[in-house]
Amino acid sequence: MDYGKLRNGSDIRGVALEGVAGQSVTLDQSAVEHIARGFLRWLRQQQGEGKRLRIAVGRDSRISGPDVARWLDGALALGGADVTDMGLCTTPAMFMTTVTEGYLFDGAVMITASHLPWNRNGLKFFTARGGAESEDIKEILALGEAPLRAVHTGSVVSGDFMDAYAAILREKICAAAGKDRPLEGYKIVVDAGNGAGGFFADKVLAPLGADTSGSRYLEPDGRFPNHVPNPELPEAMDSIRAAVLESGADFGIIFDTDVDRAGAVLKSGEELNRNRLIALISAILLREHPGTAIVTDSITSTGLADFIARHGGVHRRFRRGYRNVINEALRLNALGQDCQLAIETSGHAAMKENYFLDDGAYLVTKFLIELACGRELEGLVRDLSEPAESREFRMPIIAEDFRAAGQAVLNALEAAVPVQPGWTMAPDNFEGVRVNLDKKHGNGWFLLRLSLHDPILPLNIESDSPGGVRRIALELVPFLAEQRGVDAAPLTDFLLP
Repeated sequence: MDYGKLRNGSDIRGVALEGVAGQSVTLDQSAVEHIARGFLRWLRQQQGEGKRLRIAVGRDSRISGPDVARWLDGALALGGADVTDMGLCTTPAMFMTTVTEGYLFDGAVMITASHLPWNRNGLKFFTARGGAESEDIKEILALGEAPLRAVHTGSVVSGDFMDAYAAILREKICAAAGKDRPLEGYKIVVDAGNGAGGFFADKVLAPLGADTSGSRYLEPDGRFPNHVPNPELPEAMDSIRAAVLESGADFGIIFDTDVDRAGAVLKSGEELNRNRLIALISAILLREHPGTAIVTDSITSTGLADFIARHGGVHRRFRRGYRNVINEALRLNALGQDCQLAIETSGHAAMKENYFLDDGAYLVTKFLIELACGRELEGLVRDLSEPAESREFRMPIIAEDFRAAGQAVLNALEAAVPVQPGWTMAPDNFEGVRVNLDKKHGNGWFLLRLSLHDPILPLNIESDSPGGVRRIALELVPFLAEQRGVDAAPLTDFLLP
């Protein structure tokens, strides 16, 4: 098997279980053992060949998780590592095992496929320097080819880190509020979507005095029977919104499967997601660090850029992909520009004060500090201007060389912008082609870009006027009709009566 096909950016992703038509298993025992060999070699290159490695392993609630963990643990131990299997865990917690006193593992592996369907699974890798990059994954897969000849066999023991991780979050809230039970009197509900986030209600909120009754889907269930644990999806946000309103909660929290992303809902039922989520954490960090830079992905709204500027921040709209925004924040800091936040509209939020680790639980902890200190969350985003309409269209690229064909479309679009009435190129854009349109031509903007991994041209359109998305779509259709290799049906179907 070509194990390179399992690479998905800075993660490993594959089919771990039969049961979905047309999808055969790719992440089997042989693949996991191959990856384990590669990770051990890669880690030894960094830590020194003679060191006896200590590695932590954790998993989310997926039903394939125990088998994948058993294969991984065994292969790592056979290669000479001492493995501590932490059982059910979150992705951010697994990184924290490498930097928390009393643990300080040489490396950590999280078994997760985030929000992907129940039959998928994957692996994420960490050292104290952070998460593995895309190039690291390529190297890990290449290093797994040859068998390992370990001078000794390692060990596998069971452990627990979630209690220690929850204590870190609790202590941060208590320290900020100056109280032992700073959430007493608040009702706060959690929707874990049957992923790994149920711990937050029991191990963080309840010990701080919060009433968590009305929380939903806290029990791990890797088939995700209630809704996909993905804060980007309307049905997921509808679920936590309903939980807040039905229980009369002061605040609602929703996590994705492995808790590296989050969304929230105010007591009014108002959602904190995408641009609003970014605005809220930006307002808090700009109060704490005036003038700091905020790095976001490329599809954030014009209203958010204005919001950050009004609050005294510097907005850097960068490429999609959580590793891209994190690496850009790291680069800015290395150049001497203070940057406290890297965040995607998907809910990946990484802060300088927290190792630039994308951690949904840490993100909502910042919001809970506001509540614990008696500050109102609603007022922090009151001046955010939101678009009247916003849509995304994902147009397939049907050419065999999809990257070349997609880039050709982008090049043609960039050349067409100067001659289109009412169109201007957006400044400081780092992904695809982003175009602003004046009031006569749709009163908004669109961004056409290449998907990071798939043969897709995503098109995001936003308008400040009712009917503006349709108007902008109409402006784009003649251009797209002339482009070879792209299927514009998602956009043209939207325009049908």
